[in-house]
Amino acid sequence: MTVEGRATIVVLSYNRRVQLLSTLESLQKLPGNWPIIVVDNGSTDGTAAAVARRFPAIMLIRAQRNLGAAARNIGVAYAHTPYIAFSDDDTQWEPDALERAVDLLDRAPDVGVLSACIHVGPTRRLDPSCQTMAQSPLARDSLPGPQLLGFMAGACVMRTRAFYEVGGYWPPLFIGGEESLMALDMVEHGWRIVYAADVITRHFPSSVRDTTLRERLLIRNAIWVAWMRRPVRAAWRETLLRIRQAHSRRILWPILWQALVGMPRALRRRKVISPAVEKMQLLLDVAAADLSPRGPDHHPA
Repeated sequence: MTVEGRATIVVLSYNRRVQLLSTLESLQKLPGNWPIIVVDNGSTDGTAAAVARRFPAIMLIRAQRNLGAAARNIGVAYAHTPYIAFSDDDTQWEPDALERAVDLLDRAPDVGVLSACIHVGPTRRLDPSCQTMAQSPLARDSLPGPQLLGFMAGACVMRTRAFYEVGGYWPPLFIGGEESLMALDMVEHGWRIVYAADVITRHFPSSVRDTTLRERLLIRNAIWVAWMRRPVRAAWRETLLRIRQAHSRRILWPILWQALVGMPRALRRRKVISPAVEKMQLLLDVAAADLSPRGPDHHPA
């Protein structure tokens, strides 16, 4: 079976015009006829105009404002393929990566997401998250790779049907661990998430990023997701862990305020995961605590 045209590349960008143009140049050179959709997240640096001028054949969607991760929902709505390959403006799929991903998904109908292997920078340093994913303690069963309970939002290939079944990205999370809610819901729906070591994407980290804001959002979102899906005891445990994390980084009060203000909206969507999925999450919580001194937000598994 030919894999050409069975996946659409959806690229999310915000105020990284030069880097996005470089990424699109690379993606257009990939072998195979892969449709590309760019969602410009309300950039103010001329990104949309530059893409339209240089890549007229690429579908460009201009969001009126920065929607964060939820802008990916718009891109998926315009895709007409069974699979979506998500990319950020600083990630580029390797040649043959999408062919491998499509083949794996075709042969594993219960897999909803493949989280890719990430090579960082010109030296191709392996992203630390890949080692964590490769060492996942979850049962592998007959899956084509280690089983996960998470994925890297800008470096994954997803079954379009699975994306729609869970409703895409929840807009209030904005960005920073935004995939954690989707991952829990996908597994709850019966989909599997796996790490695909031979599906490779390149990551060229941009210097244009607000690391402080992202750190705050990661912690806030982890608290919200815990109360949206985890049992009460586990939600309290996660909240206290994140409070200690915020305190050690001297960002406690802004995070507490943001988490509390948004908590009513999060609790209105509370739907506790099954004991089986909670058991998987507990295994990963223990593994994350054992493997990394940097904290659980670095563990997509």
